[in-house]
Amino acid sequence: TRPVTGWVQTGNAIKTYKYNVLTFLPLNLFEQFKRAANLYFLGLLILQVIPQISTLPWYTTLVPLVLVLSITAMKDLVDDLVSVCVFQESKWRHIQVGDVVRLKKNDFIPADILLLSSSNPNSLCYVETAELDGETNLKFKMGLRVTDERLQEESQLARFDALIECEEPNNRLDKFTGTMLWRRERYPLDLDNMLLRGCKIRNTDFCHGLVIFAGADTKIMRNGGKTRFKRTKIDELMNYMVYTIFVLLILVAAGLAIGHTFWYEEIGSKAWYLYDGKDEDASYRGFLSFWGYIIVLNTMVPISLYVSVEVIRLGQSKFINWDLQMYFPEKDTPAKARTTTLNEQLGQIEYIFSDKTGTLTQNIMAFKKCTISGQTYGYFPVMYALGRSVFISRQPVDFSWNRYADRKFQFMDHSLVALIRSRKDKDALEFFKLLSLCHTVMVEQKEDDLVYQAASPDEGALVTAARNFGYVFLSRTQDTITIREMDQETTYEMLALLDFNSDRKRMSIILRAPDGRIRLYCKGADTVIYERLSPNSRHKQSTQDALDVSRFANETLRTLCLCYRDVSRDEYDAWARKHKDASVTMTDREAALDRVYEQIENNLMLLGATAIEDKLQDGVPETIAKLAKADIKIWVLTGDKKETAENIGFSCELLTDDICFFCQQQLRAARRHVFSAFNSWLNLDVLFFPVQIDFVDMACECEAVICCRVTPKQKANVVSLVKKYKKAVTLSIGDGANDVNMIKTADIGVGISGQEGMQAVMSSDYAFAQFRYLQRLLLVHGRWSYIRMCKFLRYFFYKNFAFTLVHFWYSFFSGYSSQVAYEDWFITIYNVLYSSLPVLLVGLLDQDVNDKLSLKFPKLYLPGQQGLLFNYKNFFISLFHGIFTSLIIFFIPYGAFLQTMGQDGEAPSDYQSFAVVTASSLVITVNLQISLDTSYWTFVNCFAVLGSIAIYFGIMFDIHSAGIHVIFPSIFTFTGAASNALRQPYLWLTIILTVGISLLPVICIQFLHKTIWPSVGDKVSSPASQEKKKPPAFQRGQRSRRSAYAFSHSRGYADLISSGRSIRRRPAARGGPQDSIREVPHREAENI
Repeated sequence: TRPVTGWVQTGNAIKTYKYNVLTFLPLNLFEQFKRAANLYFLGLLILQVIPQISTLPWYTTLVPLVLVLSITAMKDLVDDLVSVCVFQESKWRHIQVGDVVRLKKNDFIPADILLLSSSNPNSLCYVETAELDGETNLKFKMGLRVTDERLQEESQLARFDALIECEEPNNRLDKFTGTMLWRRERYPLDLDNMLLRGCKIRNTDFCHGLVIFAGADTKIMRNGGKTRFKRTKIDELMNYMVYTIFVLLILVAAGLAIGHTFWYEEIGSKAWYLYDGKDEDASYRGFLSFWGYIIVLNTMVPISLYVSVEVIRLGQSKFINWDLQMYFPEKDTPAKARTTTLNEQLGQIEYIFSDKTGTLTQNIMAFKKCTISGQTYGYFPVMYALGRSVFISRQPVDFSWNRYADRKFQFMDHSLVALIRSRKDKDALEFFKLLSLCHTVMVEQKEDDLVYQAASPDEGALVTAARNFGYVFLSRTQDTITIREMDQETTYEMLALLDFNSDRKRMSIILRAPDGRIRLYCKGADTVIYERLSPNSRHKQSTQDALDVSRFANETLRTLCLCYRDVSRDEYDAWARKHKDASVTMTDREAALDRVYEQIENNLMLLGATAIEDKLQDGVPETIAKLAKADIKIWVLTGDKKETAENIGFSCELLTDDICFFCQQQLRAARRHVFSAFNSWLNLDVLFFPVQIDFVDMACECEAVICCRVTPKQKANVVSLVKKYKKAVTLSIGDGANDVNMIKTADIGVGISGQEGMQAVMSSDYAFAQFRYLQRLLLVHGRWSYIRMCKFLRYFFYKNFAFTLVHFWYSFFSGYSSQVAYEDWFITIYNVLYSSLPVLLVGLLDQDVNDKLSLKFPKLYLPGQQGLLFNYKNFFISLFHGIFTSLIIFFIPYGAFLQTMGQDGEAPSDYQSFAVVTASSLVITVNLQISLDTSYWTFVNCFAVLGSIAIYFGIMFDIHSAGIHVIFPSIFTFTGAASNALRQPYLWLTIILTVGISLLPVICIQFLHKTIWPSVGDKVSSPASQEKKKPPAFQRGQRSRRSAYAFSHSRGYADLISSGRSIRRRPAARGGPQDSIREVPHREAENI
């Protein structure tokens, strides 16, 4: 039975690919013919089948065009097959809205489903949301009590006939609102009842659910954005250059056609030996000559250019995949280039947009310090007492006295353990009692060990700390919490749980102790706790000092304050009535509850504060420092709160103590000042302003930008704004499904693979396991790819201008008759065999400096950002270089052939011999030219240059032989031309002279550039100036306000805990060891 819903039912099939069997050929050809050169060659092919126009056979264009289209199509097909999502099963497409489905443990959830019942008591269901939000800890969902009790059997599920009314499909991952009308009763539905597509069933044998949203209507797909065809800036520039060549080609062809018109009127029509039997006037012959020259000069835009570009990109992608220095052995995860079209764009990145959790951090929390009753505990290298320095032991505390202790937990201050075990300080005992009671953690029993499942890693770390200090959270039911206080087990009655949300920035719990005393425990951000403290509360100033000027702040630890208050029975009873009324209201329930919470969360007594370390991934500060030296701006876009993001900013050294802070509330007033404040930090709680360009201008003037509380859609919008208004090349990096839209929007998308799920990876262009590999991807592979591609393109345009424009000079001596200066077969295979391999190897292997120097000198990255190596200036330099070379290649042999005599008394000044000499001079010149441009020589490069020349002479002697002429007399017409011409020594001298004059200016210019105008790469080989050592980012004694509320920004499980359901202890797989992060000393990159 499919219940009636409020919108049209939709299937569950989604499309994460570009092509299918039917659309591959038309769509791929459409994409390829967007390239101006391919469209040009298609038109050229049509012209070549017209015999009145063409002087070249049609196969000289058809064969290369088909080859280019085929290779590119195969590459695009492989790329598209790689991008298909790995967990998409064909049976998913048959699921529709209203279907009742059954899921088993470790199944991915195929749609947005309303949980009806499960194998766990009270329809509790554990889900892993790594694909959705990047969090690896398990979350809990629960079914309604009524569906849990009545929908366990298949027959009951088959008769289920409820009416579901809910919100329309949207992209809000944190909210769901609906009602279920069943058997004349209406039940409220919220996000706790929903299993979202992309999550995974864990620790639950099976569950049943009703499909609410399917396919493209699911929340994860609504956040996914459209698949975009990404093109590099060099691709776009190449298209414009092709248009420029078209214009030049038309102008040249038109000029030569006009020349042919005048020539025919003055000479051709009067010479009887030139009569061709056609009575055509000069203008018509000029018109035909125009199209003839369009065909003859078509190699100014070589079709093999695109094939060569695709081969180079494929090779560069393989080098990224094979780089062992980007391989992460702990997860057996290599780097992966998931596209072959964007490699050179990696060398032009100006802005990086990064997620926080799981991208910059390991998402592993550790309890490091605390302050209790004004006394701070935790590891300090040196403490001062009575004027003397006292060194604290570096050995971690031995918790062997506690059989419940977590073996992975480490704490360095022995005095706190001694204080707890002595039981002399009541505040210290109450401190850890609060940590063991005030939370929404679930506990499971695995053999003889306790496994905690927390809504956030922060809460798990705090409860684990209490556990090691002797206050062990054992179990909970719907209305009780049981803990072990040192050696005594105690059960507290839970009267109310005031859950955390982003506005409250705190959570509280009201408990009745065994002696009947009612007490409220509260923990939260210091900014909200201090507003609610009692005037009689002690240690306020000392705790404030610990948060402000102690190592809490300087080490950028995530902090929160702990407090309590006693509540009389009469006060509680009056408050409980108000709480019940607010909890059943159907309009604006959250606001009503918040108002009730405010009435009891006051007059609090401060106990102290905790400090938790959110561990960064290895090498994050060093990577950010290197990228900053490369003039790459890094923006952090996170859904976390401001304090948390601020802490991470300091930890990874994106922010420093000398930076000025501007929050959203200050932006409008500070707008005029921000433009001149280059050491400014911009934090955005509200993402958009009425004038978007103002936001972009202000943010881009800041040294670092952190956007807080942003949704996946807003992350993509930030990237779009920078792309739109700054015309900058952007890169987005993330690890979860909430980063997919941002990854797709940026010019380059990078996914962090490994423990955080695969949704971001499957939507990315490049993937690896650790953020630190980004510096190698950009500064080494990206820079090399950009330099290689630019050098390849400059040379490719040059060699084809030099090759093609010989026809132009020849036209002045052939009556502008569209005749070619070379043999037909030389024209056909010049770009395929005679000049392609050396430049291909330069595009694949060349490097101006090695990888170590590329990382040591980040300033080497700047030319790519500025587009200095390939632009219109370089294009016209290649054009004029090609014109010069073609001039030399034509006129020196022409002069040698003008008045000559061979050794045998004959004058070998025929057209075929001239074509052999010019072709030989061209092949040798262009291959030696690429040798001058090669910076990194290998045996393969030497073989390619010499081999290309050898292949030319070998093929030329073969196709000029008498044997092949006998077999194909109409195709191979240069019989004996090569052997006849090249047996003359003075023609060899002509070739040598031509090559020498062509290359001599190039050698002189390169010498002057390296000695007088050296490039950044040339300077690297000289002694570099050492950069002065910067002071450390965190200095003891400085006032630095960086306290944070140590909670995840997601809601806790108060609704679940207080819902009246008991929770069964179930064995569960325990998480991996939480290794301490390796401390990496800060290394300053050298400047040039």
